[in-house]
Amino acid sequence: MTTEHETQPWVKLEEIIDSGNAEQLEAYLNSLAPGEAALALSRLDGVEQLKVLTTLEPQDAADLIDEIPDVQATALVDALSPERAAVILQNLDSDEQADVLGAIDAEHAEAVLAAMDPQEAAEARKLFSYAPDVAGGLMVTEYLSYPRTFTARNVIEDLRQKVDEYADYDVQYVFVVSQEEKLEGVLRLRDLVLTPSNTPVVDIMIPNPLSVKVDEPLDELGAFFDHHAFIGVPVVDEAGRLVGVVRRADVEDALGDRADSDYLKSQGIVGGEELRTMPLLLRSRRRLSWLSINIVLNVIAASVIAYFEETLAAVIALAVFLPIISDMSGCSGNQALAVSVRELALGFIRPNELLRVWLKEISVGLINGVALGILIALTAWVWKGNAYLGLVVGTALALNTMIAVSIGGLVPLVLKLVKQDPALASGPILTTVTDMCGFFFVLSFAQLMLPWLVGTS
Repeated sequence: MTTEHETQPWVKLEEIIDSGNAEQLEAYLNSLAPGEAALALSRLDGVEQLKVLTTLEPQDAADLIDEIPDVQATALVDALSPERAAVILQNLDSDEQADVLGAIDAEHAEAVLAAMDPQEAAEARKLFSYAPDVAGGLMVTEYLSYPRTFTARNVIEDLRQKVDEYADYDVQYVFVVSQEEKLEGVLRLRDLVLTPSNTPVVDIMIPNPLSVKVDEPLDELGAFFDHHAFIGVPVVDEAGRLVGVVRRADVEDALGDRADSDYLKSQGIVGGEELRTMPLLLRSRRRLSWLSINIVLNVIAASVIAYFEETLAAVIALAVFLPIISDMSGCSGNQALAVSVRELALGFIRPNELLRVWLKEISVGLINGVALGILIALTAWVWKGNAYLGLVVGTALALNTMIAVSIGGLVPLVLKLVKQDPALASGPILTTVTDMCGFFFVLSFAQLMLPWLVGTS
């Protein structure tokens, strides 16, 4: 009878690695359900992971690299010899090659490029020179294009003669280009097959197809595919020359990866990526760099309470409302922050539109602040039977809500202006300022009205 431990895929994987049987390893990985291979690989130590990549055939190793998270793939390729890394990367799609080469150590990347086929290396070098969140960084260069002088027969014969070369291409479109490689049209395979063989491709192509520029940002690409039911779109350079194809699936993946990264950054994961397979000290250092800043900010906020210690001691009921006001104001600020980060990403606002954003937010903050202030004031009055306590906490919450939405709305724009990451830095700034202001408003108002509040605690 097998135990649960023995049936785990990583246990079986370890056994196969020890045997060094490449065919058995390939067959086992292929037998795993989607995601199971990545899970099994992640449970192995670094040496065993490298054994997997060096034992597998290059194509199978490339398929595995394509399946695992980018951060893990980067770490593994960085640890491979340049020669082995080059052989594996040459079996990846061009966009994946560029992603990996752009993420690994620069010196190692150059060594890998030197070991690759010169033509492929030149293509890869060109691709990873683009930013990863523009069309050039997301496109693939494996596409089919033919001169406008070709006939349907010429195209079909080329497809038949180069079956092996085109086997790995994601053939959805066939493009027609001028002598200068400028995009002129797109051919549907159906029209190509059903047209008399001597028909010029210019007679059956769809002329002037939609395209995107090589520097088109990710959000614009997302909006493009939202409005057009295309599987892919051709990418052209400044001169209108066809240089690649951006696939819908790659854009959706990139948008999802960015959303995941922004979420992790907002939770204090520096770099926007962490897996528990990463080195322990690296994970600890990344988290501590965030936590150590936060502890300083929290001490600053708490110092406001220390300053008003006597007031708080005299009216102990205030201690109940301090976290409520801090939390409610923080929630309001986070709503404004989320909208600003989202609109910046979509291009709906520019970083210099501070006044416009503030006016939009302060109007919402005024309404919501008054509404929330009245609610908490009534709660305090009913609980302690003292209208002055309600006035203190209600006014404090109303004012702090207006401050919170102002900060939440504006800080991402300011950070963007100074070329900092809004998703990473906005949260702690908002939390610290709303805490400090909330505590200050409650305790300073209470100090002013202390004669009417004594006896409420």
